Formats: sequence, C-alpha cells, structure tokens
Amino acid sequence: MAPPKRGKPKDASTAAAPVAKFPACLRAVPPCTVAIAVHAKPGSKVATITDVGDEAVGVQIDAPARDGEANAALLEFISSVLGVKKRQVSIGSGSKSREKVVLVEDITLQNVFDALNKACKQE
Repeated sequence: MAPPKRGKPKDASTAAAPVAKFPACLRAVPPCTVAIAVHAKPGSKVATITDVGDEAVGVQIDAPARDGEANAALLEFISSVLGVKKRQVSIGSGSKSREKVVLVEDITLQNVFDALNKACKQE
C-alpha cells in the first residue's frame, strides 16, 4: 500500500467559492465591459426580450430594419432594460445582421444577467 500523500488536507474550508454560471451569450470584456450576443427581430409590435439562451439573447424590436432604425431602437431598449445611459451601449459587430454583439460599458456581468432575466420574465 502506498503511503498517504503529503500536503494540505482537502476540506470544505479551503475549497473555492462557487462560481456563478452565466450563459455563453454574455461575456466579460476587460476592464469593465460586457458583450451580449443578440438575435434581433425587427418589425415587432412591442420591444421585448423573448429569451436568454446560451447562444444569444432574443430581442424583439419595435422598429423596421431600414436606415439603422432598428439598431437605434435596439440600443435604446437595451439601455433602458439594463438601467444605463445610452452612450454606454454600442454595437460591437453585426450592424447589418440579425446576429449582433452589443457592448455595454461600466457594468458587471451579474447585473446584466439579472436585468435580462427580470425583463424576460415580465412578459
């Protein structure tokens, strides 16, 4: 029989704190920005968050998809849902696509996750 291993004993007090599990559609970008993968659905009657999935956050936009109207409405809606100023929200990529990456500055991943879930459940 092999002798016991030396080193620190493994008990519950030395275990790492549980890490919150966020969906893959939310990503922290250092130093204090959060990237949100969005699947935009322009031309809806009401602006709502339909789902917070692993691939993307489904967002219905109450503006048509022409001349950047839907993008402006998306940024305004996301800023109102998250409770941040409009200047803190921008489109990182996908300005001419339904699949977009929205960047939100000066906010934590937990705050974004909580606000999106709250807005999704208010339907």
